[in-house]
Amino acid sequence: MQLIGLTGGIASGKSTIASRLAELGAAVVDADRIAREVVEPGTPALAEIRRAFGDGVIAPDGTLDRPELGAIVFGDPAALRILNGITHPAVLRESTARFEAAAVADPDAIVVYDVPLLVESANRYPFDLVVVAHADAATRARRLFELRGMDPVAAERRIGSQVSDAERLSAADLVIDTGGTLEETYRQVDALWAGLRG
Repeated sequence: MQLIGLTGGIASGKSTIASRLAELGAAVVDADRIAREVVEPGTPALAEIRRAFGDGVIAPDGTLDRPELGAIVFGDPAALRILNGITHPAVLRESTARFEAAAVADPDAIVVYDVPLLVESANRYPFDLVVVAHADAATRARRLFELRGMDPVAAERRIGSQVSDAERLSAADLVIDTGGTLEETYRQVDALWAGLRG
């Protein structure tokens, strides 16, 4: 099994790369999806969050009230550390289980871990390769505005809240430039895939 870390800033084209790699045959493990799953109703992580932050972070239907929790933890580093101390180990366990399942199903599998916070995370997986999806901040802000309807000021704030491009790029073994056309991005992804399969 080869384990590939895929990261990139918001609106960098990371999901496009992950989707293309899945089409080509990679087993894609999505950290964001796992982060949502580990706090679903009935999970130990959700129960811990309730104990730590109170009943107000649980919606009437029993799901996590993300806006309410966000209002508590964003801007309060201590509260955010508590939340991360609950969720990160759960995500780590589930991600590792999925890597292992992919390796059992196919010892030659190419597993792509789609993880937005790879650089920020204290968890370091034994990646064979770290791929960074990169588009400049202006392109990403335009995408957030045009494709997601985000206010330009909010878009710039979101981009500014993430690690710098320089930090992210310094972690890369390979950079895929997603600032051009979709076809240009696909050509780079296809070349990556050919190299991994080679």
